[in-house]
Amino acid sequence: MPNDSPWRSRDFRTLFTATAFSQLGTNIGYVAVPLIAVSALDASAGEVGLLATLSTVAFLLIGLPAGAWVDRMRHRRVLITADLVRAGLFASVPSAWALDALTLEHLYTVVLLNGCATVFFDVGSQSALPRLVGRESLVRANAAVVSLQAAGNVAGRGAGGGIVQVFTAPVAVIGVGVLYLASALRLALPATGRARRQADGVVPAGVDDARGMSRGGLAAQIGEGLRHVLRNAELRALALTASLTNLGSQIVNTLLPVLFTRELGLSAGALGLYWAAGGAGILLGARCARPVARRLGHGRTLGVAGLVMAPTALLVPLIDRGPWLWLAGAGWVLVTFKIGVDNVLGVSLRQRLTPDPLLGRMNATFRFMLTGAIAVGSAVAGLIGELAGLRVAMWVGAGCLTLAFLPVFLSPVRRRRELPQPWAPAHPAGSPAKERTTGA
Repeated sequence: MPNDSPWRSRDFRTLFTATAFSQLGTNIGYVAVPLIAVSALDASAGEVGLLATLSTVAFLLIGLPAGAWVDRMRHRRVLITADLVRAGLFASVPSAWALDALTLEHLYTVVLLNGCATVFFDVGSQSALPRLVGRESLVRANAAVVSLQAAGNVAGRGAGGGIVQVFTAPVAVIGVGVLYLASALRLALPATGRARRQADGVVPAGVDDARGMSRGGLAAQIGEGLRHVLRNAELRALALTASLTNLGSQIVNTLLPVLFTRELGLSAGALGLYWAAGGAGILLGARCARPVARRLGHGRTLGVAGLVMAPTALLVPLIDRGPWLWLAGAGWVLVTFKIGVDNVLGVSLRQRLTPDPLLGRMNATFRFMLTGAIAVGSAVAGLIGELAGLRVAMWVGAGCLTLAFLPVFLSPVRRRRELPQPWAPAHPAGSPAKERTTGA
């Protein structure tokens, strides 16, 4: 294997396998839960929007403090605890179904608490990754993780639609709980000494070491993470573009179950395949990101992908039966291809721009903005769907997706030829290692 290959690390392979189980479970649940609400509990467009909002609102409620907490905690324990909590929550749904006691309020509670656990899992896994593989392997490691997430979209959402159609949604939810439990068990296996030091090792609260950990309390550390992201022109542009992308895609995705099953009369399997096609686009974009960036430059690739592919989102609201379904699907695949490119290159750039002690708070700030945009998108989708109709909401979502590339395209990111040099521990707090940016 190449020297910068993350696959050389047994500990990365462990995290990757556990994340695979987690992603598969998440994507099956993504299909199963709203279909339970629509088909079994007769939920309206507004209620489906509320369900989607509650599934992500935790990032707005606890996203920022979670980053500071994760920077103080042992990452492996955070991931295991989050998986166990999620497994227990999803196990409660088929139990309530069997007792004929399942309600929308129960689903609301499950998705809200599941979102809280997911905050810690996502922030913890992204913060542990640079320590496990080293900064020189970040692009390859992020490409692998984004490809995994895309493959989870394909396999999980495709399988989720099929399982719901053949075995009913509660059976699919049982599978979600089992997969989260499998992820926790994989992470619980004994780690190597290096993994235990790197994935579990943290800087104690209140210590001001050479890498720049703040001496302040929780509020001061949260503020440090916010300032790091919002005062850096490149990080700020990446956050805005990703937030607009999430806002638009969530408006579209929230109402697809209602559109498919009620307006178009299509099956749960067809919905799963449509979402799986989007996952295939992300997977292809993730696999192409590194070779294209080597040829065009890191920043130009991000800019060109947005300029060329973002407008294809305007095909998505044309979705209908027959040829229009295929045309809308093609537009969706191109949009998700661009998202796959953004995920690999954008995540790698923001990790290279951030020192180790700030990784948790940087990731939490991004997750706060990105997943907060998803929560807002869910609420907006439900509101517009109720007041103006499904099609109007779909056009609003497509418009957000079309314009999302502009913050990065108009920022210094577009001129970046290569990733910056990794942060050096010897530098004092707030003083980055020198980096070289050349015009693309």
